[in-house]
Formats: sequence, structure tokens, C-alpha cells
Amino acid sequence: MKKLFSFLLLFPLLVFAQSNKISKADKLFGLSKFWQEVNYNFVYLDKVDRPKFDSTYKALLTTIGDTKSDFEYYRELQKFCATLKDGHTNVFMPSTGDFETMTTMFGDYRFFVENIGGKAVIVRVNLSKKNEIPVGSEIIEVNGKPTAKYIAEDVEPYIASSTAHILKNAGINQLLQGRNGDNYLVKIKKPNGNVVTLNLTHKRTEEKEVFPAFDAEQNLFELKWYPNDVAYIALNSFGDKKINELFLQKLPELYKAKSVIIDLRNNGGGSTNIGRDILKYFTADSVLYGSKSITRLNTSAFKAWGYYAKPEDTVGNSWSKKALLTYQDKFMHEFDYSGTKIETEGKRIVVPTAILIGNNTASAAEDFLIYADNQKHMKKIGQPTYGSTGQPLSFEMPGGGSARICTKKDTYPNGKEFVGYGIMPDIEITPSLNDYLKKNDPTLNKALSYLKTAKIN
Repeated sequence: MKKLFSFLLLFPLLVFAQSNKISKADKLFGLSKFWQEVNYNFVYLDKVDRPKFDSTYKALLTTIGDTKSDFEYYRELQKFCATLKDGHTNVFMPSTGDFETMTTMFGDYRFFVENIGGKAVIVRVNLSKKNEIPVGSEIIEVNGKPTAKYIAEDVEPYIASSTAHILKNAGINQLLQGRNGDNYLVKIKKPNGNVVTLNLTHKRTEEKEVFPAFDAEQNLFELKWYPNDVAYIALNSFGDKKINELFLQKLPELYKAKSVIIDLRNNGGGSTNIGRDILKYFTADSVLYGSKSITRLNTSAFKAWGYYAKPEDTVGNSWSKKALLTYQDKFMHEFDYSGTKIETEGKRIVVPTAILIGNNTASAAEDFLIYADNQKHMKKIGQPTYGSTGQPLSFEMPGGGSARICTKKDTYPNGKEFVGYGIMPDIEITPSLNDYLKKNDPTLNKALSYLKTAKIN
């Protein structure tokens, strides 16, 4: 089971009293527990600057025990975790007590900010402010710093991300997030070029209406039809096996499709098997090949022997090679790999197919794309995917929080890496601000245009 967790990691200057219930000893233990689990189990340890990681840990030993609040303590843990640059390796704050959910509410104002063309653009506001702060306005300065500088220095250091594009998105999404009482001085450039400055304090916004209004809540599975018998199906999660039942209910109707669009743009993951059980109906193959996986293998005796091994000892000597690599924390276990034989309850739908992908296509949805990679009648359209998957090891942290460490590395069958990069579209489409404002879907439009002439080779 692979799941994508969303979390908030931005902590502006706090201006109200907070509890400090976690003891100094427990704070140090929690830090050391996380550091230890990374050293023993983090699958991407070979990509970590070990001396820097250890020196950061050593420095935190002298400071983290004296953090003034439990919230500040977890802030420091999350900042330490973020240095590992992995979206499946995280520290999560407790969900009770002083750890209230962070929002973008400022009493009279409420903002929703997105990355549009690399800028922090306000894409939704509370209804009463739609004329004062028009949708499409750009946040150009926060707390005396240009927005890009503020994000780089005060937001991104707390975000655990495998990819640069997701780090950028998250930094902008979380730009104004905070807790009750947090202050922001913000400069906003309106679409007409006028600049306004707002002195904002976080406070729950009572006004519930927003502009533009939210779209209807997405269903787990959606089916629509477009001209020329184009079937559009949205697979919005692989976290609930009910989606397989919903799909099979619509399967008889899908047989009339002359081409298919599979939308994974809002699929954050779930179970790899759930996605594969849908994909198998869109291929003529009898075997599907998914991602190849490895994990670190720690054998204490080999690590002890490796202390004495030298690189020259490993030439033609598998025993010495294993010992040295184990000592270096680089010995890997490759899981048995073979294709998955597939059978279907009904006939297949092998027609020109466009798969819509985006930055929120993650984890098990990316595994779906690995299975589909060699399907010549399928074309990926959209933006690079989330670029993070794996099997996290979860454990408790002091004060009711938790953490997880990614223990498994997944790649294409040939070893090509997608974690850290995302799976690339065959046809890349980047929506503009105008697309957003007019609710235009250029990715879907491109898929419909492509399928007009697409043929199976």
C-alpha cells in the first residue's frame, strides 16, 4: 500500500503562548530516534551528504532540547527531515493540543495561492473581497522580502520533497499559512498593476463563501463521453478498492469507445494493485511489467568485517564486496522481479488512449504509469508527476507525533529513476493564468485533439 500524505510545514513568527510539555530528554530522544532510523533504514542514504547530516544532528543536540515550545521542537525536526529531500520521509506533528491546523485565513481575508508560471498567484478569495483583491493578483513581497526570497529562506526549508517542481508548488501553496495570531506584512500586485500592502493577522474567517466557488467534490470514479465516442474516465484515487467495482459497472458501456482518456491528475496514490486491475482492461498484453524495487540490507557481521575490507579486496571476491558495501551502508537487496500475469473478466479495450498526468499524480498512480510505459497506443499528456513513491517505515515520536522513513526504492524495469524527477509526459502542457481564470483545461483539450488522428500502430 502506497499512500501520499499531505501536511503543512510553514511556521512564521509566533506571537502567542504555547505549551512546552515535552521534556528535554524526550526532545533529544526523538531527534536521535529519527537520526538513527535514517542511518539504518533510509534507502536513499547514498544520496545524503553524511558529514553534513551528522554535523546538523550534532548541532541540534545542543539546541533542540531548549526549544521554547513543543511546536517549535517539531519545526526543528521537520527542518532536519527536509534536508533528506524525500517526499516519503516526513515528520508529522501531533494532531491535538496546541498543534492546531494551519490555514490561510486572516479574519476579514482568506486567500488561496497557487504556482502559476512560477509566481505566487491568488486564485481564490472569500467572496466579499473579490473586488478588493481580484483573483489573478500576485503576492510580490512577504515580511519585507521579495516573495521568491521569502519562500526560499522561510518556507521551503521545512518542506520534505523529492522533486524541485513539487517543492516550488508546496512553497507557494504554503506561503501564507499559519496559526491563530501569526502576523504577515504582504504586498500584492493586482492584475491592473496597482500594488496594495496588507498587515494581516491569522484569525479564523467566518465567511464561508469563496470566489470563484469550489467545484463540486470529485467522485472516486467518473465517466463522461465526448464527441466521436471518446470515453473520459477519471481515476481520482487508488486508496479505495471500491473504484474497481465502479469501473466494472461501467465496463459494458466502455466497449463502444473508439478512444479513451484516463485522467490521473488528481490521483495521489493508494494501492498499486488497485490501479493495475483497471489498467489491464486497456492492454492486449497478458503480462504487465511494473517498477523494480530494492532496499538496503543490513547484516551486522558483514558490516563488522567490512571495517577491515579495502576496495582492492573486492576484485573477484563477492564476499569482500558485500562486507565493504555493508560497512558503507550501500549494500542493496533486489526484490525478485517478474511480470504480473493478468486476466480479465471481460474483453479488452485496446484503442488510442491518452493518459492525463500532473504534479499531483503520485505514488501508486505513478506505478500505474510504469505498468503503462510500454503500451504503444497510450500517450501521456500534461505535466511531470509528483516523483515520489516507496514503502515508508512509520514510528511514533515524543508528544504524540510520528515520523516515517522511505525504505524502498522503485525504478523503471530497466533501472531508470523517476523518484526525484517525476514521470515525464510525452506531450507537456503547462496551464496559464488565463486558463485558470476561464476554467479552460488545455490538457484535456490537447488529449481530445490528439485522439482525433491517433491510430494504433
